[in-house]
Amino acid sequence: MSTKSVRNPLRDERDKRLPRIAGPCGLVIFGVTGDLSRKKLMPAIYDLANRGLLPPGFALVGFARREWADQDFEQVVYEAVKKHARTPFRQEVWDRLAEGCRFVQGSFDDDVAFDNLVETINDLDRVRGTGGNHAFYLSIPPGAFPAVCRQLARSGLSAQTPDQWRRVVIEKPFGHDLSSARELNKVVNEVFPEESVFRIDHYLGKETVQNILALRFANQLFEPIWNSNYVDHVQITMAEDIGLGGRAGYYDGIGAARDVIQNHLLQLLALTAMEEPVSFEPAALRAEKVKVLSATRPAQPLDETTARGQYAGGWQGGQKVPGLVEEAGFAPDSTTETFAAVELEVNTRRWAGVPFYLRTGKRLGRRVTEIAVVFKRAPHLPFDSTATEELGENALVIRVQPDEGITLRFGSKVPGTAMQIRDVTMDFGYGHAFTESSPEAYERLLLDVLLGEPSLFPMNDEVELSWKILDPVLKHWAAKGSPEEYKSGTWGPPSADAMMARSGRHWRRP
Repeated sequence: MSTKSVRNPLRDERDKRLPRIAGPCGLVIFGVTGDLSRKKLMPAIYDLANRGLLPPGFALVGFARREWADQDFEQVVYEAVKKHARTPFRQEVWDRLAEGCRFVQGSFDDDVAFDNLVETINDLDRVRGTGGNHAFYLSIPPGAFPAVCRQLARSGLSAQTPDQWRRVVIEKPFGHDLSSARELNKVVNEVFPEESVFRIDHYLGKETVQNILALRFANQLFEPIWNSNYVDHVQITMAEDIGLGGRAGYYDGIGAARDVIQNHLLQLLALTAMEEPVSFEPAALRAEKVKVLSATRPAQPLDETTARGQYAGGWQGGQKVPGLVEEAGFAPDSTTETFAAVELEVNTRRWAGVPFYLRTGKRLGRRVTEIAVVFKRAPHLPFDSTATEELGENALVIRVQPDEGITLRFGSKVPGTAMQIRDVTMDFGYGHAFTESSPEAYERLLLDVLLGEPSLFPMNDEVELSWKILDPVLKHWAAKGSPEEYKSGTWGPPSADAMMARSGRHWRRP
């Protein structure tokens, strides 16, 4: 009889399929009256509660200048939840959540208001059992970060013990160049240690973005050809069909490159190009992303490898729309770009010689975010030239939004007596393959903050490396005058097409 022990499944680690539930905690939102809070944060908190992922005593505190009582704030949260929540409204869930809603009135330089916030949090620890565990969400302009951080330090709200945690959540932009990013990091890290700082990039919370890692490292099918031997180039696109009406205060002077390329698109590049991590622990994952970003730089010369534009008036979706300088709040001579494209080199053994093209823009042909890995043509085609004249390059396209999924494009014979080959696609869609709908990005990210799980949040070095990549491009553009105009509803300025045509390539039309 064998004496080999049988593993007791009851002693195994917890089932990874079971969701992790946040322990006793609360969330304080600064800038609680803004669009982000109403449309994303409050609904995401309710959806987490509705899914049973928040503790019963969870507390939500709003901080703003409005002269609201707790009941007024509760009504604002209620309306935001009813209008924007992803999951069905359930009265019992709402009632339990509403019991933990509090509001503190004041400005960021008001000592008394922050002292009141201390009293509110202490009271919640007593009556809601939040245990001294609180996250502070800075849904405010970066210029206000120093004032809020100083107040959190002065009032003792940032102090933590081995039994109690305090964390801070920061929304982009993380500075406007490398120098300002370093200064911002210094301000925040003087109050919170780096492991307690969570920089939100909501793209990293999307299921399809996380699926890049599953696609690459859970399958033997793709990784052997995921290199310069087989890949011709990579295109990463974030296109929007909307304009910037009403967003001049945030966007003017920022522009498309700072708004999207520095964070979203460079993070997508890092996930696409990184080597396999030794594990999916946060430190191992970040180490590989840092290696890739350290090896990435703009291709030269910048006159030929970058393009920028600003949308002019035109027709889109059957409606006449204004140009940027005609939008409210923008100066007639604004040089803010609404389209940006750049060619990057990733100087690693895997990717040397493979250009990565990143582009983003407003008022483009349609709303889409995708990563397209375009493969080299077969070295020899034993067909008549007329048989393959409709054959393009093989491509693997990861659709991040709005139609989340993956498309594989390859050549196939057209039915008939002649040998004619044409592009066809195989398609995977999240909505068809899974019955459960994907959670919103902010649901995943807020839960990770409360759990202290930092994998999906960029650290200091990632932010600073991203600015090192982009800064030379921004300085080059600053010396070149105004961006090129492009008509609304098109796919950007002619210089973007010329940038690709120089190497015999072209942009995909999603």
